[in-house]
Amino acid sequence: MSKEPVALEGRGLVMRYGRRRDPVLRDCSFRLPAGRICALIGPNGAGKSTLLALAAGMLRPTQGTVRALGASPAESRSRIGYAAQTRPLYPQLTVAATLRLGAELNPGRWDQEVAERVAFGTDLDPSARIRTLSGGQRTRVALALALGKRAELLLLDEPMADLDPVARHQLMGALLAVAVEHGTSVVMSSHVLAELEGACDHLLLLGRGQIRLAGDSEDVLTAHARLTGASPDFAPHTVVESGTTGRGHTALVRPQGPVDATTWLVEQPSMEELILAHLRNPGAPALFTGSASPAPSQEAAA
Repeated sequence: MSKEPVALEGRGLVMRYGRRRDPVLRDCSFRLPAGRICALIGPNGAGKSTLLALAAGMLRPTQGTVRALGASPAESRSRIGYAAQTRPLYPQLTVAATLRLGAELNPGRWDQEVAERVAFGTDLDPSARIRTLSGGQRTRVALALALGKRAELLLLDEPMADLDPVARHQLMGALLAVAVEHGTSVVMSSHVLAELEGACDHLLLLGRGQIRLAGDSEDVLTAHARLTGASPDFAPHTVVESGTTGRGHTALVRPQGPVDATTWLVEQPSMEELILAHLRNPGAPALFTGSASPAPSQEAAA
């Protein structure tokens, strides 16, 4: 296994809400190397919010373990910034008072300039009370608290929700600036890949409560190919999804050895094509590339 520092790691995570319900997470294992900006992708109900809450120490797993920055989430809490999807804020406080509270709760770490830039980027009135804000404005304040903390690990649940296109662009710029300047590890969840694809360099794909794909984005992409040809037999390659087109037969595969370019038209799929194929075919083998593998027994791509 790679000796690269780890920002976040889960081992055999199982999470149930109530005895009679199926688990939200099922034997979920992953490893996020430090310094990455990670897109946590999956359909609604896949367990993204649960996984982030576990990583932030807001929930305890039914089974398994999670470690953040080399320790339990509780031990690392002062070094973690977390923005929950529900945006829990004190409704009676003003925006300015909310930021002052963030500074008081994070002595020695607080970055007032970053917090104000994120919170007031759309001319938000510092004296406005939280209860009077729109959903997008509340999102900005919640993200200002997370980024102002100058955390080593940022966990952002649906950070683009409720934001208009201009605010999204501003937020992503501020987030990338913080990550680059301080080497911050970031995990951002969404069920819309387009929101995160341009900014993230690492991928965690959740499907049916398990990690389906994990690794640096380029490694995940280059581990797959789209083949098109006359034959429906794609052996010896691992087929994720196959079908027919006007040009014959096509498949998204994980190549096992060289691909015969005289038999197949070989193309690299887009990230969106790859993710949709894995979500439509949950029986396809999971893939952990490079240092994303949580254990030697996990499949790893060279």
